[in-house]
Amino acid sequence: MNKRAKPPAEPATIRCAIYTRKSTEEGLEQEFNTLDAQREAGEAYIQSQRHENWVCLPDRYDDGGFTGANMDRPALRRLLADIESGKVNCVVVYKVDRLSRSLLDFTRIIETFDRNKVSFVSVTQAFNTASSMGRLVLNVLLSFAQFEREMISERTRDKIAAARRKGKWSGGMPVLGYNVEQTKLILDDAEARRVREIFEMYLERQSLLDVAKELENRCWRTKRWTTKKDTERGGRRFDKGSLYNLLTNVVYIGKVRYKTEVYEGEHEAIIDPETFAKVQTLAAGRWSATSTTPCCEASCIAPPASAE
Repeated sequence: MNKRAKPPAEPATIRCAIYTRKSTEEGLEQEFNTLDAQREAGEAYIQSQRHENWVCLPDRYDDGGFTGANMDRPALRRLLADIESGKVNCVVVYKVDRLSRSLLDFTRIIETFDRNKVSFVSVTQAFNTASSMGRLVLNVLLSFAQFEREMISERTRDKIAAARRKGKWSGGMPVLGYNVEQTKLILDDAEARRVREIFEMYLERQSLLDVAKELENRCWRTKRWTTKKDTERGGRRFDKGSLYNLLTNVVYIGKVRYKTEVYEGEHEAIIDPETFAKVQTLAAGRWSATSTTPCCEASCIAPPASAE
């Protein structure tokens, strides 16, 4: 009597996680944004593989406003943790650079995938790391992604340098005495008066520590501001380092610095060049005499000739 042939076994369920990312927060407030579009494309791709028993996990791994140049992203960390715990069999992205724009970071991520037998799929670039050809295509695409990121960084640096040469404020942490409005430094009268008093106080006392103590007695703090992500920054007590940085910042004489070069700025000065030059000479001597570690912004000291 012939035995009946066993039906072919169903393929194991492939639990797919969709990872999405956007470098900036622009447009994320929209009802249907780019993260939603990336996820929709991923879901459609997974649906097309349902004959292979692919299923889409309901958890969302969305990193909105995070660069792909590093791995410091909350959704990515959560995804890697779920992979380590065995919850994910396949990671689906819209494009390979959504996962990473760094060859080194990408290698680390792929090592985590391989260790946990997790495959990686890019929807628009049609490859799967389960095959050797897919890995080759992946490395080529990632090389171009890193090249593109480096080119963007170079263009950004060139843009900042050009803006500084024209005396424009090109971003960074705001300083006491000014507010930033439409990428321009606008004088804050109340804070500007404090800055002038700090300079006068230092010329009178000639001691960073004494001035810092007096500022603490007055409850004066460093510049406080709110980031675009509504995070409060600054507002710390003055210590010798932060006070030194304030006293040696060429912004206060209406100039801007780019690396070792100083240019005339568009903004209004708070301190006159003569007072600033006196403070530079005094501060440089006092700091070198009392500190064994140079200030992180010691290069911001402008010689009297440059300050004027």
